[in-house]
Amino acid sequence: MDYESDYPSFTYDRPRDGVLRITFDGPGLNAVDVAAHRDIGDVWLAVDRDPDVQVAILQGAGKGFSAGGSFELIDGMINDYEIRTRVMREARDLVWNVINCSKPIVSAIHGPAVGAGLVAGLLADVSIAGRNARIIDGHTRLGVAAGDHAAVCWPLLVGMAKAKYYLLTCDTLSGEEAERIGLVSLCVDDDRVHDEALAVADKLMSVSPSAVRWTKHSLNHWYRAAGPAFDASLALEFYGFGGPDVAEGLASHREKRAANFTGPTSE
Repeated sequence: MDYESDYPSFTYDRPRDGVLRITFDGPGLNAVDVAAHRDIGDVWLAVDRDPDVQVAILQGAGKGFSAGGSFELIDGMINDYEIRTRVMREARDLVWNVINCSKPIVSAIHGPAVGAGLVAGLLADVSIAGRNARIIDGHTRLGVAAGDHAAVCWPLLVGMAKAKYYLLTCDTLSGEEAERIGLVSLCVDDDRVHDEALAVADKLMSVSPSAVRWTKHSLNHWYRAAGPAFDASLALEFYGFGGPDVAEGLASHREKRAANFTGPTSE
């Protein structure tokens, strides 16, 4: 597989035989731009088919995991129906391709974790967060419904009460709190996140590969059962990208101020 040519938005290395490490490494705290949003969904198809990969690790370079969608990407979704439709399909593919990838995925989350990066990070089979990671589902702060992965995994991982609280308010979760409520698998000191991910990959390779893959496939039926809720949430999220609140939400992010939403309050 030629990951660098086919999915050039990320960097890749193989720290062990059988382990592929995928790294967000870009400007703006590894913000996901137009190309990266496509690649983060499609790369799992290649991982699934790569005979040389037993475990994949997803991590971020520098000071954070991923700061979410770039302003350019969000601008396009707001202003262009064709772009909005394409990105909605990519968001759908990201969720299902992570869930359906036969190889176990380990995420190593440090610093900010938002948007499409967070989708892959939380849907990973083992998620490891630094104590001071800042996990944010920022949809309602941007002015759109919490779509993509939120309806699939948050209620199952943390329960409906906690899921609603964090998805409705956009409050920030530290890695420590995320582990306490069950949103992530493990929490370690910030400087140990990447090493711990590699140690977990070693554990996964020490047991039967076929048994691991079949166990993942079976457990992920819980996510597949949430398919109707996922479809509804994704449709409502992208409906919101055609409304007035998201423009104000994006402006408030750019100007680093509180948003003044004035969109309709009825459904």
